[in-house]
Amino acid sequence: MNNVAGKKKKKQRPSQDAGPLSEKSVLAVFRQGARPMTRADIGRALGLKKRDRPALRQTLKNLVDQGRLIKTRGAYGLLDKMRLVTGRLEVKRSGVGFVVPEDSRRKDLFISEKDLGDAWHGDRVVAAVVREHRRKNNEGRIVRVLERGRKSLTARVVRGLGGGAYICRPTDPLLGFGMAVETNEKLRPGQVILAVPGERVEPHLWEARLEKVLGNENDLSVQEALVKATHQVPTKFPGQALDEAAALPEQPREEDFRDRRDLQHLDFVTIDGATAKDFDDAVFVERRGKQGYRLWVAIADVSHYVRPGSALDQEAYERGNSYYFPLSVEPMFPEKLSNGLCSLNPDTPRLVMGVSIDYSGRGEPAEAEYFPAVIRSKARLTYGQIKRALLEKEPAERDRIRHVLPMLEVAEELARKIKSRRTERGSLDFDLPEAEVQTDDNNRITGLQPLERHFGHQLIEEFMVAANEAVARFLESAGPGCLYRIHPRPDVEKLERLAKVLRRTSPDLALPERPGIKDLQALLAKAESTEWTFLVNRLLLRSMMQAQYAPENEGHYGLASESYCHFTSPIRRYADLVVHRLLKSALGDGKQPVPNRKRLRNAADQVNSRERRATDAEREIHRRAAVLYLGQRTGERFRGVISSVTDYGFRVELLGGLTEGTVRLSTLNDDYYAYWRDREILVGERTGRVFRLGQDVEVVLEDVRLDMLEADLRLADGGGR
Repeated sequence: MNNVAGKKKKKQRPSQDAGPLSEKSVLAVFRQGARPMTRADIGRALGLKKRDRPALRQTLKNLVDQGRLIKTRGAYGLLDKMRLVTGRLEVKRSGVGFVVPEDSRRKDLFISEKDLGDAWHGDRVVAAVVREHRRKNNEGRIVRVLERGRKSLTARVVRGLGGGAYICRPTDPLLGFGMAVETNEKLRPGQVILAVPGERVEPHLWEARLEKVLGNENDLSVQEALVKATHQVPTKFPGQALDEAAALPEQPREEDFRDRRDLQHLDFVTIDGATAKDFDDAVFVERRGKQGYRLWVAIADVSHYVRPGSALDQEAYERGNSYYFPLSVEPMFPEKLSNGLCSLNPDTPRLVMGVSIDYSGRGEPAEAEYFPAVIRSKARLTYGQIKRALLEKEPAERDRIRHVLPMLEVAEELARKIKSRRTERGSLDFDLPEAEVQTDDNNRITGLQPLERHFGHQLIEEFMVAANEAVARFLESAGPGCLYRIHPRPDVEKLERLAKVLRRTSPDLALPERPGIKDLQALLAKAESTEWTFLVNRLLLRSMMQAQYAPENEGHYGLASESYCHFTSPIRRYADLVVHRLLKSALGDGKQPVPNRKRLRNAADQVNSRERRATDAEREIHRRAAVLYLGQRTGERFRGVISSVTDYGFRVELLGGLTEGTVRLSTLNDDYYAYWRDREILVGERTGRVFRLGQDVEVVLEDVRLDMLEADLRLADGGGR
């Protein structure tokens, strides 16, 4: 600000920040009033002159665009006083939608299909509350689209209309309309394009302008491109961020080692997947005394190179995390950092933030220390190597890693004891399938393979959880604040529904009326390796709330942890970078600015939204890859598990849970089936044949629909028990 207090400028124009006319003063008028107001009402209340009218119009437009005011019949009203909600619209496959309010204290607002208006999935909207409920979501209708969630849409060319016009449909199944695209380019049915929607010309048809041709829909790389465009995943770094990365040294310099512990003599190792290129965590375990242990966890010190407010920092904040696809990765940082300077590559000095934790012989944590350090990893190991050397005792593999094998055997001992303590306190471990898309040299899909999980994975996870908890406890006591990873308690109504289904399905799996975490843990253990494994894991997971980041500590329910944060992956998660900066500040590093509660809240909101974007994008590309793969196998038989039951049929998970298809009642010709909603089963009226959640079935793949990401199935002869 250049204005000097006490001095006035002649003919000062109204601004948004000062004088009688500002966004703040206009909102104050509405809060003091008892009704909607016209522009004239507002002008009189603020004592404005005729010359102020253009500025008032602009101020009101800004507030309407922000969703803080709503315009109705020439008057303006305050959203909070008009039973209106601003938020992001999420449309479900059934056609209904929910507005997720920007005010996180409010519940989601249900929107029926007829009340969606012109709004699309992902739009920022204003909705009016039309009906309130005590035990379920309030109902509403969309009154205004504030901002389109996407400025351009990916679409599939359906057919040509002649004269350079084409009918296209958005590739997002949640967008149920068509687009008329005019272009001089020759398009073919089945091509995927990027188009910018224009005006609505009919109820289900919009004009659109061709922006780019992505390629044929059966190409996995094209599917990746359309998913990135749909979810607005960044694919290019700004020039300034690349320039900052290029200016960094190839290796740490001698002056960077100053005031750091030199741990290059310790046998740190990294353990990751076979295809990983960025290694941000390394571990070392040693015996301490006769029975105790000391765990050392070293995490890449990204904060040393990425300063707050720099171009690299701003771009990482915008991305929020890295995005992983079958053929590519969109990293949070340029490769110079993610795969080079900040990656804990073997036999190379690297700057880290270190945590050392002492453990008793039973695996109980004691003293912990936190410090900047420099390490030199002694081996880049894979989960497969750990399995072969430690779990299967394979001589050849043990010989290959003999220089770190004694340390790894001590590490396995400690990891098993830590896991045992975590289980004792009630931590929940879900058995969820993860997929790996296998491709050939031409990027054609050759298979979908469930990822194998074994204690090699668990070993590194236990150490990361331990480090995350230790840092969260330290920051909670040290005072600069923390960006916690919280996991709220389960939804009570969903837990009640789970208990109800289990009581009617299998009395042995009954839950008490108000189950605690130990009851849920016991339920998972009881169902393991039984026919109810799928049912229990799936329904219990559905009752869980979403984990998220917050500046307030609410604990982590799933881990049964009182204090938890993410500290161990600053290369690929911005939340971890924030925690690193807070840790350095708590250790006395005066160069680290300490964010206040508001800044931490803003950072939490940002990384939460970007995490949802990454999750949705990665989920969608795996579904698209699965449909492409299944398209090569129509007519074949598959074993599957019934994952949901409805009044029109049931859905079946195939390939170990990697994709789904639908068996419709219209294809079951042996009987008429009734849907028992309270038990989530289908029952044959004549035969008494039952189809229920978790049931094994054999099905035949009839067809796949890439546009709907659907597989049509029919029950194989004798395919249901």
